Amino acid sequence: MGVSSTITVTQTLPRDATALSSRGMAWSAVQSLAWREWARFIRQPNRVVGAIGQPILFWILFGAGLGPSFRLATTQGEISTLNPPTNAIPALSYAEYYFPGTLALILLFTAIFATISIIEDRREGFLQGVLVSPAPRWAMVLGKLLGGTAIAVAQAGLFVLLAAVAAWLNWPGVPRLDLLTMTAIFAVLAILGLALTALGFSLAWQIDSTQGYHAVMSLVLLPMWLLSGAFFPPANNWIGWVAAFNPLTYGVALLRRVLYLTADSATQAAALPAELPSWGMSVAVTGGFLAGTLALAWWSAGRRTAGDLL
Repeated sequence: MGVSSTITVTQTLPRDATALSSRGMAWSAVQSLAWREWARFIRQPNRVVGAIGQPILFWILFGAGLGPSFRLATTQGEISTLNPPTNAIPALSYAEYYFPGTLALILLFTAIFATISIIEDRREGFLQGVLVSPAPRWAMVLGKLLGGTAIAVAQAGLFVLLAAVAAWLNWPGVPRLDLLTMTAIFAVLAILGLALTALGFSLAWQIDSTQGYHAVMSLVLLPMWLLSGAFFPPANNWIGWVAAFNPLTYGVALLRRVLYLTADSATQAAALPAELPSWGMSVAVTGGFLAGTLALAWWSAGRRTAGDLL
């Protein structure tokens, strides 16, 4: 009787494990984990206000403070609000130049806050429960990344919608946004948001404390944003060389180009920096950045860390 029961159990478990690890179960895990990230986000209003409020505040303050001294080298030459061109196209204000940088900053902050949940989940024991479940690890990675990306795109998208309303009200320093331009912006935001969330996931997986994670974010991700052309145009010196090797530079350049997707050639010439990476280079590097960070996140999740034993 005892031998028969043992044989029955050993013959049944592999079938159950196979069924639970089926493709349908994996995608169910992806959906559940992504929805959990979103539910945690909307239940924390202070997190919503902090993530989108700070970039908007920066945009207003930097736009007002640095605008008078801003000069941009375009294909038309160096122009500024103090030295406007003689044609009908007005000089690009700093607030408008900084607009794609603000979108990148919102994505960056959201990626930081979203991936902190990995450390919290590990300390609360939730992550260990997911790791020992029949769901494959790629489902856990994809669920966390899609949840974080959805939050990032929603917050950046809200800023885009506010800008569209402000442009309709003729608010100074806000670019004109039509439906095609906004659709293209959302597509780029989704790609960049997924890449930055995957990068944050890879870093958070290796770190055991939120304090240490914040230190790494300040040391890696914020300089990465500052040297991407989001805050100031890279000069033709060592900063320009560093920016050329920064993958986020090409993501910000792609955002800047789609921002004037439907503008006429004269407006594009006045608004786009002379040294801005081309369409082809921006798309290729941003796609490679996404593929690389996704592979890094998947590889990181397959490694055992000291935090797994907490």
